[in-house]
Amino acid sequence: MDTHSTMLLLDSQRLAQLRDEFRLSMRRLFVDLCQEVHAHHADLARELGLPTGFFDRLHSSLQPKAYSNWKVVGWIETLNDLVYLLDVLCQLQSEQDRPEFAAQLLNECQEKFFEHGYLNDLFPTGQPQARGLEKRLFALCQRLAQELTREALWLDPAVAVKWLRQRKMKRWDVSGMLSDNFERSEIAGTVSVDILGAWCQAPKEVPRLLRQSEGHVLFRVEPTGITLKAGKVVSPIWSDGGGVGRWRWAYHPPVVAPHGGDDSITVGPTLVYGKNRQPRTVKPTDRRQVERITCAWQTIQLAWPEGHALLAVLTSRIIPLQAKGVVSFSYRHRPGLSFINCFDRGNLDLIDDLIHENSHHHLNLLLRKHVMYRGDHNQQIFYSPWRRSLRPLRGILHATFTFTMGALLFQRLSSWASGRGGAARWKQAGLTQRDLQRARFRCLEEVASVRYSLHDLHYADHHLGWLTGSGRHLVGQLTEAIEHVERESERFKRDVSRSAFSSALRKHSKEIQQARQTYGPMRLSRA
Repeated sequence: MDTHSTMLLLDSQRLAQLRDEFRLSMRRLFVDLCQEVHAHHADLARELGLPTGFFDRLHSSLQPKAYSNWKVVGWIETLNDLVYLLDVLCQLQSEQDRPEFAAQLLNECQEKFFEHGYLNDLFPTGQPQARGLEKRLFALCQRLAQELTREALWLDPAVAVKWLRQRKMKRWDVSGMLSDNFERSEIAGTVSVDILGAWCQAPKEVPRLLRQSEGHVLFRVEPTGITLKAGKVVSPIWSDGGGVGRWRWAYHPPVVAPHGGDDSITVGPTLVYGKNRQPRTVKPTDRRQVERITCAWQTIQLAWPEGHALLAVLTSRIIPLQAKGVVSFSYRHRPGLSFINCFDRGNLDLIDDLIHENSHHHLNLLLRKHVMYRGDHNQQIFYSPWRRSLRPLRGILHATFTFTMGALLFQRLSSWASGRGGAARWKQAGLTQRDLQRARFRCLEEVASVRYSLHDLHYADHHLGWLTGSGRHLVGQLTEAIEHVERESERFKRDVSRSAFSSALRKHSKEIQQARQTYGPMRLSRA
């Protein structure tokens, strides 16, 4: 790379430092949250059955590296949400003007919980309904407390058993669920254990009972281990034999897609969607998909080493999606976990999606460190060339960042496939000549789209004052990166103009020109 800003975007060492800082911050947050519950919500915690003493023990048992793991971070984020909601519940109980309080809470939740379903739990009609709000709020807190407890149980069962002994309790019953978990892609009738992706399969008699109980079970923690109770069935899951833990259910190690880094990338079960584009079930992942993911990972390593270095730092687990018409996705609160559509898309798309979701992880990490924007109030006033709809500043920044990375990827893939040995390398990666034409087209398409949104980001900065210094710095890096790609892509512009993608590129250029005439530069008066 010949520009300083592009090198900064691809600085994997700096990114690893940020990840390490993030680990420390999550560890501190965990401690602070437990202390806050002890100090301010002890009575509520008891009422909700929240085992804060066990959480204290769990904090001490987790290794420093665990604090950037998608499962641990997601768990701490949920605890953070719960503590926030407990604060809200306490405020509501002493509030005189409940309708006004409900209106303020609705606005706050729309910004704070845009990725969660909490908004529907609290305001099912979409209106700031004060009647019944306290009951709905308590029910949500209760659900989160149960989810936190049951997930924590399997992060380290030895800690749970040891905590029970130290408290001299005979037993501790934890409400459990063994139905499909769509957010973490866990198969019904299994327990996901540790933080790496291992799981345990229930004996044959358990799944039959689960159908009757809709997945509801009881996990009983005792001084000698943890047992499942479902109806008349009692099934030992984990036992402590003289300080050495042993899984009693069939243990399955994580499925690892090999790569050259120190850390492994694991492939989880496949999340299957129905015709309504909603999750329907979770099933074991076919070995063929693991091989495809491995090949895509290695292709990125060969074609774009700098991009692969970022991938190795940030992405730790892939969940294959079998979902026609559903794009790959990831969650801010589950860093490193990428849901990738492996069934409805080709090998080039798989490579693209790995980088795309990793770029979301990348920007989310930057946003945890730096405030990039403020004052926009989540107003959807900027046209997105990718979604072809109006989006808030946050969405435009994410899209511009991720598709700049996509443009860099396609430019590097195009270069890698050219020259001596390029055709053989391309074929060995499972890619076709049409894929090469498409990679070049996608590169030019993304350059045009990114340039469009960079114009809006500059406008948001200089005319609306919504970008901070950090945001302005990032936009500057993206601008220089896309200029670099644009220069490099000149060499294959003519090839695209002669390819089957020529008309699509002309159509795209026309669409964004029309969008600029219709939507921008956007002014607040149009919001």
